[in-house]
Amino acid sequence: MLLTLPQRCFKFLTAVRNTRVKLQLNAAVRRCCSTVQGDVRVRFAPSPTGFLHLGGLRTALYNYIFAKKYGGSFILRLEDTDQSRLVAGAAESIEDMLEWAGIPPDESPRRGGSLGPYLQSQRLNLYNQTAQQLVDSNHAYHCFCSPQRLDLLKKEALRSGQTPRYDNRCRHLTAQQVEEKLAQGVPHVIRFRLEEGVEPFQDLVFGWNHHEVAQVEGDPVVIKADGFPTYHLANIVDDHYMRISHVLRGSEWLISTSKHLLMYRALGWKPPTFGHLPLLMNKDGSKLSKRQGDIFIQSFQRDGVLPEALLDITTNCGSGFNTNQMGRRIDDLISEFNPSKITTHSALLDLEKLPEFNRIHLQHWIEDEERCRLLVKDLQGQIQQAHTAEIQDEVLQEDYIRRVLHLRKGHISSLKELASPSYSYLWVRPSLSSQQVAAVTAEAQHIASLVLKYIAERSGELAVDRLSKDLKTLAKQTKATKYREVMKLLRLALSGLQQGPSVAEMMVSLGPVEVNHRFQKLLQLSETD
Repeated sequence: MLLTLPQRCFKFLTAVRNTRVKLQLNAAVRRCCSTVQGDVRVRFAPSPTGFLHLGGLRTALYNYIFAKKYGGSFILRLEDTDQSRLVAGAAESIEDMLEWAGIPPDESPRRGGSLGPYLQSQRLNLYNQTAQQLVDSNHAYHCFCSPQRLDLLKKEALRSGQTPRYDNRCRHLTAQQVEEKLAQGVPHVIRFRLEEGVEPFQDLVFGWNHHEVAQVEGDPVVIKADGFPTYHLANIVDDHYMRISHVLRGSEWLISTSKHLLMYRALGWKPPTFGHLPLLMNKDGSKLSKRQGDIFIQSFQRDGVLPEALLDITTNCGSGFNTNQMGRRIDDLISEFNPSKITTHSALLDLEKLPEFNRIHLQHWIEDEERCRLLVKDLQGQIQQAHTAEIQDEVLQEDYIRRVLHLRKGHISSLKELASPSYSYLWVRPSLSSQQVAAVTAEAQHIASLVLKYIAERSGELAVDRLSKDLKTLAKQTKATKYREVMKLLRLALSGLQQGPSVAEMMVSLGPVEVNHRFQKLLQLSETD
């Protein structure tokens, strides 16, 4: 389709404008990051009203990477001011999960720091002092509206098809009226005065933004009736006193930023640089909900998912990196991080791919001496739990388990697979049924005898490639039986299973002594039968 001249001009000008905006944003990102080396302080500030989930982990990860990329500090601050919704154990679990994921904070409730405390419930005096400062400067006021009146306002707005908002009624109380109500002990909150004239701000991700919040919202509560602050006040107070240089948070807070900037201006404080991260969504574009249950980090840990795999998949589906490939570890993420490459569209997470990510990172762990030792210890516990008293002491030895791990690397997606019935032959000697023994022909006995002789003639460990070739040579000596049938009989003797790894790998995994024992047992059973 041919475009008219005006259409071509419009398309060209639009492209030029978009390019100019992108270049300006990239320049701003480079400028802000290059001039604050060593001064970068970012924070992850979840509420312990629930346990850490994938969306929270991703926000924490971007903050951690940003801090380490630019030589700064990563702070964990727990926003526990909503006392009615706190979940027992959530605060400790959040920090546990960050440490498990390999992105530990530099300052936190557990680790401490020079600018704490890091629990908002321990900073109430600071919030109340700041709120009083706003009241004294006429940027905030006491509001005595009852919950019943506020509920009626909400219902009336909804009935008329409008967005519920406070009507700023108490903004117009005289000083005398306020004093009288305070003296009478009338329950109240403190609200911040929203004013028009919000200055635009440049977001690291979304570029220039400007929201005239006073036109669409009522004055927000900053101190609740119970004396605790709301998010809007507490987060700017803490960011100021904790010297936060960059706020990287979810894009759902983008519209509220103009409100926060009004508070910064009212207090005479310099605001941090803001960057709002696009949301993490399901692969179909639906919201990643906590109600799904399987998005909590503890459930992934329990299911044997490695932390690197979880970090890898949550960044692989998003943006902000110079390359985008599977198998990246935390050092790779830090070195490849590029804030100017963070896009505004949502990141679509396909958890069906997680086993493949875990398979790759499990292979990395197996190939690392120190981490392989951790895997051995973990697998020892899983085997003992799965098979109780049936197992032989020999199969719990580190050398044996390490050999199994190296043979299976690249084939398994988690350690839990090795503790499953499919691999029980590695830990428990199979018991063959009478039907299976009856199926062992005289020729099969001959095959077993040949293998036993082969093992006796070899010294030291067996090797899979060499053994595979030698088994084919042995199979040729039994012309009446096809190679496939020969392998099926050997696999049955070794594992009691019809399917599984190659016979050669099974033999190498079990070792010469155990292979000898299992074939001897087969011959004894067939003779008895």
